[in-house]
Amino acid sequence: MTQDNVKDNATQTTTASSAQLAIIGIGCLFPQAEDSNTYWTNIREGLDAISDIPATHWRVADYHNLDPKAPDMTYGRRGGFLSEVPFNPMEYNIPPATMEAIDSSQLLGLVATGQALKDAGYGADRNYDRDRVSVILGVTGTLELVIPLAARLGHPHWRSALKDAGVDDSTAEDVVQRISDSYVSWQENSFPGLLGNVVAGRISKQFDLGGTNCVVDAACASSLSALHLASMELATGKSDMVVTGGIDTFNDIFMYMCFSKTPALSPSGDIKPFDSSGDGTILGEGLGIMVVKRLVDAERDGDRIYAVIRGIGSSSDGKGEAIYTPSASGQKKAIKNAYQRAGVSPVSIGMVEAHGTGTKVGDAVEVSALRDIYGTAEKPWCALGSVKSQIGHTKAAAGAAGMIKAALALHHKVIPPTIKVEQPLREVTAGLSPFYLTSHKRPWLARNGQPRRAAVSALGFGGSNFHVVLEEYTPTAARADWDGTVQILPFCAADATALEQMVTQVADILSWKEIRALGAELRASFDTNAPCRLALVIEQKSVLTALCSKALAMLRTQPNSSWSTPDGAWYATGAAPGKLGVLFPGQGAQYTGMLRDLACSFPAILAVLETADRTFGTDSGRSLSDLIYPPTSFSDTDREAAEAALRATDAAQPAIGAVSLGALRVLESFGLAPDAAAGHSYGELTALCAAGRLDESSFHALSRLRGQLMAAGDGDRGSMLAVSAPLADVQQLISDEALDLVIANRNAPNQAVLSGSSAEIARAADACATRKLSCKQLTVAAAFHSPLVADAAVPLLAAMSDIAITAGSLPVYANSCAAEYPTDAGAAAALLAGQLARPVEFVAEIEAMYAAGIRTFVEIGPGSRLSGLVAAILADRPHTAVALDASGGRRSGITDLARCLAQLAVLGHGISLAGWDEGYCPAPQVTGKKPPLTINLSGANYVKPKEKRPAAAPRPSIPTSNATQTFAPVATTTPSATSAAAPLTASVGVSRDVLTESLKVTREGLSALTRIQDETAQLHRRFLEGQDSAAKTIQMLLTQQQTILQGGNITATPAAVPVPVAAPVAASPASVPSDRSDKITEILLAVVSEKTGYPVEMLEMEMGLDSDLGIDSIKRVEILSALQERLPGSPVIGPEHLGSLHTLG
Repeated sequence: MTQDNVKDNATQTTTASSAQLAIIGIGCLFPQAEDSNTYWTNIREGLDAISDIPATHWRVADYHNLDPKAPDMTYGRRGGFLSEVPFNPMEYNIPPATMEAIDSSQLLGLVATGQALKDAGYGADRNYDRDRVSVILGVTGTLELVIPLAARLGHPHWRSALKDAGVDDSTAEDVVQRISDSYVSWQENSFPGLLGNVVAGRISKQFDLGGTNCVVDAACASSLSALHLASMELATGKSDMVVTGGIDTFNDIFMYMCFSKTPALSPSGDIKPFDSSGDGTILGEGLGIMVVKRLVDAERDGDRIYAVIRGIGSSSDGKGEAIYTPSASGQKKAIKNAYQRAGVSPVSIGMVEAHGTGTKVGDAVEVSALRDIYGTAEKPWCALGSVKSQIGHTKAAAGAAGMIKAALALHHKVIPPTIKVEQPLREVTAGLSPFYLTSHKRPWLARNGQPRRAAVSALGFGGSNFHVVLEEYTPTAARADWDGTVQILPFCAADATALEQMVTQVADILSWKEIRALGAELRASFDTNAPCRLALVIEQKSVLTALCSKALAMLRTQPNSSWSTPDGAWYATGAAPGKLGVLFPGQGAQYTGMLRDLACSFPAILAVLETADRTFGTDSGRSLSDLIYPPTSFSDTDREAAEAALRATDAAQPAIGAVSLGALRVLESFGLAPDAAAGHSYGELTALCAAGRLDESSFHALSRLRGQLMAAGDGDRGSMLAVSAPLADVQQLISDEALDLVIANRNAPNQAVLSGSSAEIARAADACATRKLSCKQLTVAAAFHSPLVADAAVPLLAAMSDIAITAGSLPVYANSCAAEYPTDAGAAAALLAGQLARPVEFVAEIEAMYAAGIRTFVEIGPGSRLSGLVAAILADRPHTAVALDASGGRRSGITDLARCLAQLAVLGHGISLAGWDEGYCPAPQVTGKKPPLTINLSGANYVKPKEKRPAAAPRPSIPTSNATQTFAPVATTTPSATSAAAPLTASVGVSRDVLTESLKVTREGLSALTRIQDETAQLHRRFLEGQDSAAKTIQMLLTQQQTILQGGNITATPAAVPVPVAAPVAASPASVPSDRSDKITEILLAVVSEKTGYPVEMLEMEMGLDSDLGIDSIKRVEILSALQERLPGSPVIGPEHLGSLHTLG
């Protein structure tokens, strides 16, 4: 199918804006990501979150076997697992005693949803119609909790096997109890705690949402299936807002066994979507929640919009092969359907977040379906990827993981990487493929004036296919994309002693959250005019203590002079040392990926690149930004081709200019205000734009033209040779050898560049070798800054006749004369055009700037060559040379920026550090009389610590067989450091028949899973039938409790003849002795603590039974029954006062 056919089909159906949806809130928990900001940072930076199986889940030694066919064993041992999540049960009205009866999906679902609603602006304090808000989530079937609860029901088989083995009843009962202790106990909360639909139910109850409440199961496509249903809920007007997405924490041994026996897991232990060596998937855990509204409503309500959902396509594979075999024809139906509903062509899609599970067959089939719809292309234009390469296959949450990735990519204008691709699948790259893979992030530039668009696929077992089309909401990012992983810590004080005390106080901080909060506080109060100033730059991977230790040592020995340390500390005293000048590099500084981190984080650079793209075009259709930030090259040949394409003069010059100007805009946002500007060779054009002499459009047009003119021409246009020697010696070399060359660049006292014909350059290289002078021939298109390129100056000057050259805001120093540019526009144009054929007198230029009072030189653009030249020119004279791109891309660009800003601020140049990490709000410190009860949860279900049964005395083996077998109960999986100790193993002798029976027990235990739903349904029916009698009991008991606590007259009555007591009346404090009242309170709190799990010290009498403590009707019966037992003789409570009690007191 051609692209034209696709476009025709796609435009047959259009979607009205009223049917489009807006994603306005995001909350998530994924491997090594505690929220959406961390998740996006991990995606953008290509973090691999796959790890070994943690001890909280299951013991690898118990179940691992490299043989995929080994019975009841798995060859998998790695996956993507959630980090511990602090969970306060009281915040969600969940008694701690019930937590092990609630699946982690239900508990953590509350956390992720709370994040999403708060992010959307619909937190607890927002007043909105909650009855019009639905919760529709993707959750697969019953939850992980069903496995241990079902396994616990195997006790009859255990007893039978022990009896058959000749074990006495007492020992058998002890063994059964020890095995049972390995599993959570059944209780009244177990039934709802294991049901998938209650994931949505708990969310609706907790956040008081009154719309539709349900879950959808479409296997690995569950998230997008839920989104599909949510879209229909919104389209019909039944709901105004929907909480949707997917939740899956089911990563226990049962799930690993399922995927092992398919078999779908990777034998190598890694997931490599779309790589030729991909050998299977890796399981992951995750919760992805999105808050979705109709676009028109979101705009009306002023909601922040991450992305727009234009259309959702769905399909079923229909009749085919095995139930889990993917079908390209079925997938294509969903993809076509999505574009028809969206009213856009696949040609407009810039990124596809594919299902991409890492299986060779599955990935190949998916790419085949996509390529049939997307058609062919001379050059790949659409990024293909899968976040599963980073977090694993999160099953029911997989679609949500992809949706959140795509929405945030559109929001931040970044194409994120897909990691672990070394050699792409042939199906991805063969022929005229429209798709490419990138293993590094790329700034996402709009194409052909169209909005950025992305697509997301999710495919489920059973042939369930979904494809979603998304679109950016705004063409420019709202603000910088801060992740907080690099911090500037600036200190200022009246003297060095006070500064030393400040640094000492924070030196031992280890928590990165505390360091980030400290940075925000210090930057807000930093004064560049303070007498003593110190700044530290620290990355999250670094240790603050070590950095402070070195800084303090320097501060104590050099309190009165400026200094710096290589690891990121700068110190200065007094006023700023003179004026500040900015320098811009010329051709030769470029490299692919230059200033990538800044371009992917700061909208200012992206805006400049987009303007440059509009004035640039290649025969192959590639934009300037494509040349600067090409997709990943997977061979040396491709890498060299990418470097060569950017090195070409007609590309290098406009590329360097665009990146440099964008970087200047970033520095200006922090308050950089230079006193003068200059550039090296081509960089002079950038300097003129920086000074306001040229507007941005004219600058890009002249950059493009200058590069084309200098690259044009036939025959030998000459070459250039860099020579490291004193300038006088180089001049002597030319004279002695009668070389027909000019010194094109006087870069430093000991560095020159010769320019002329290729033959003369070859002679010069031989002469340098004879004289043992270091030299290097430069890869350039012509003999720049020599008479050989003088013809290019004529058309350049002619082009400038149509361009306005204004007076500007600051002086610009010229290369060719080392003086300020003239204010007259005509004279300035002539000087700029003539510069092409005249030498660059960089030494004289820097000397002139120094003479004018410039003491701080800031190099803005790729690399740090000019900073090195300044240091060589000025030598020991007081000055500072700072390069924005000091590491040349070898270090984080954000770290380089932080170091540049920190140094300038410490020098006193008026840099505003308050803009660093802008928008970060430290979490408020918890205050109150009672400390919060925090339990660390992971993807594994919570199991409270239990006392270990004492080890039994060794028993002699039963002489029925010579063979012995060790039996070990399944280890308790507690997701915290307080895990119960592993049960003790015992050794008993068994016969072959007993061993066979034991294996049969295992099989029968698993078969119990199929019966559990029938049993739980019956339990539910009996539960409902018992509610009426339970309510009556509660009425009596609660009234009795109120009578006791209010100090009313208490008259004991026979238990066999309950007599309702009169309505309680206010009693005088003297009616019950204070010590008795205190005793009653003590007993009440002890009983509540015992039955709910809340520590006594957290409980207060004014706490609400339901609103604060989550005590339901059944739990109240337990509490009041226990209270009656401990307060014998207390009256029977009548039902008429049941509704009057809402708190413990």
